[in-house]
Amino acid sequence: MWAMGEMETVGDKLVGAFASPDILIGIPLALVGAVFMSFGAQYQHRGVAKVEKLSGTAATQGLTGSQLKRLISRPSWVIGTVMLGLAIVCQLLALSFAPLIVVQPLGAIALVVTTLLNARISGHNPTGRSLTAIAACVGGIFVFVTIAALFATESPVSDGQLITILLLLLGVAVVFVTLWAWFRSRMGALFYIMAAGVFYGFVATLAKVVISRIQTGDFEWLTFVCLAALVAAAIVGAYFVQTAYSSGPPDLVIAGLTVVDPIVAILIGIFVLGEASDAPTWAHVAFCVVGGIAVWGVFQLARHHPQVVSASQELPIPRGSEPFVDEAAPKTGSVRVTEAVAKVWPDPPIKDKGDGQTDPPAAGR
Repeated sequence: MWAMGEMETVGDKLVGAFASPDILIGIPLALVGAVFMSFGAQYQHRGVAKVEKLSGTAATQGLTGSQLKRLISRPSWVIGTVMLGLAIVCQLLALSFAPLIVVQPLGAIALVVTTLLNARISGHNPTGRSLTAIAACVGGIFVFVTIAALFATESPVSDGQLITILLLLLGVAVVFVTLWAWFRSRMGALFYIMAAGVFYGFVATLAKVVISRIQTGDFEWLTFVCLAALVAAAIVGAYFVQTAYSSGPPDLVIAGLTVVDPIVAILIGIFVLGEASDAPTWAHVAFCVVGGIAVWGVFQLARHHPQVVSASQELPIPRGSEPFVDEAAPKTGSVRVTEAVAKVWPDPPIKDKGDGQTDPPAAGR
């Protein structure tokens, strides 16, 4: 049981987080950022799928140099990249107005929006299992970040701690790149999603360090090394994300990123920076439980996502191109939600200019 003092402390922090009038600006910015992330994922996914079709080569083992060049010429991919950039800007602006405890969990809304968009575009309605997995992702990461924000204490990052983070990033890079080089013919979407999430977790941490050191005027050689590592990690993470788009649906990619990214960043804060040294025992137990639930949700979504199952021919999932619809059949909640989205958004604008009408529905992702 919680001690009375701990309950009062948590309550005070929650009230304090919502006391500032700036939160009325921060929350909308965070929600707009989540929407930009959702649309950006759809557009980038569309671009990767189109490049695969034009090149006649699947990118499930990694995008080739020629495919990367083709991506830059695809309007849908460029639009998606711009939208993801706007999502990052909105996230940073939201953090300048509202505390982490409010902003970070709202990012998980991107998963819900992306799921609805992908269902509308691909014609694969969410199943009960996939909705359960999404709920586990959103709920788990919401509680995980909230607990971290309640008990985290910030202090300047020492040179020793920064060197430790850089060495960890180097080790992670060696592991993931080696696995990709040796076993990429057997790697699926989950590997690329997890790899991208881990790299982006380091990017978030290093960005925080660089910004802090610039603000304090502590800009020396180690900060330059940190900045270079940040850029390198962002590039590698972006490459894995683009490859993940060729291996799985966009909402699965967003699920992995919204779960793995903050978990990695917070774990670095806990074990390297000691930001949760004052957290009670129950908080550490809760980290393990809710973090495990969120990661479990990602694995379950990778296993039971209707688009993944349909592609593997394990289940006869109806596709969006199929003209027959049994109006007499009972409608599930997910089907009703998808139909509501279709009424609001009848013609999703995700096709590149000049695309023909003969493309198969899967290429319209």
